[in-house]
Amino acid sequence: MNEVVETLRKIEQNYRLFQQQQFTFIRALEHTREEAHDLIRPVSSIVQVQCYKDHHCYNATDRRILNMFISICNDLRNLCQKLPAVHPGDSLSNGLLEKCRVLLNDSNDLSAIRATYPHVVVNYLSLEEARNRYGGVVSLIPIVMDTMNEWVTYTKRHLLYTVSRGCAMSKKETPISQTPPAGHLRARTSSSNKNTVQLQEKDFQKYLAENQRPQQKAPWRPPGKHP
Repeated sequence: MNEVVETLRKIEQNYRLFQQQQFTFIRALEHTREEAHDLIRPVSSIVQVQCYKDHHCYNATDRRILNMFISICNDLRNLCQKLPAVHPGDSLSNGLLEKCRVLLNDSNDLSAIRATYPHVVVNYLSLEEARNRYGGVVSLIPIVMDTMNEWVTYTKRHLLYTVSRGCAMSKKETPISQTPPAGHLRARTSSSNKNTVQLQEKDFQKYLAENQRPQQKAPWRPPGKHP
């Protein structure tokens, strides 16, 4: 899990650099769309950006920023593939992963998605650009990162609950001490006391038998006065 968190942190750092150059990204898309004579349809998939870069990009700055976008998408896709091995998850966490997989699919249609607050990437576009051209493609990375962060948060809580529950069960099964139960102790004590009393009584009777002298009877005399 620590490796996942660290990888996601590095991707977020790269995305912050990319986000600072959003105007350069939009300009690169404008240039390549013009070269491809593809100014009508919106930029709605990763493979479309890849095609612009590979076949219609003749500017080093445009190629660099388009490469940066594709690289971040690839990093997110690779991380998404590793997450099930970290934790198998349940229906909720698996649903979050499936959402990431669909969004990061090369040919998935992104035209309808929009990143909302606290993300402001769409706000940097004009109304026409946001609605009909680039609103989906600029929203892809922040939405996927939000979903992955949600997966990490949920999975950490689930793992913490599982560990704490296991510790509680372990403590419950482990005897606290070797002291016998109070009832058993009382029974043993009572038995011991009874045996001690019996031994003391036996010794006393033996003592009496050994030390008590038989009383001597006085000789018989006829009634009357005697000196």
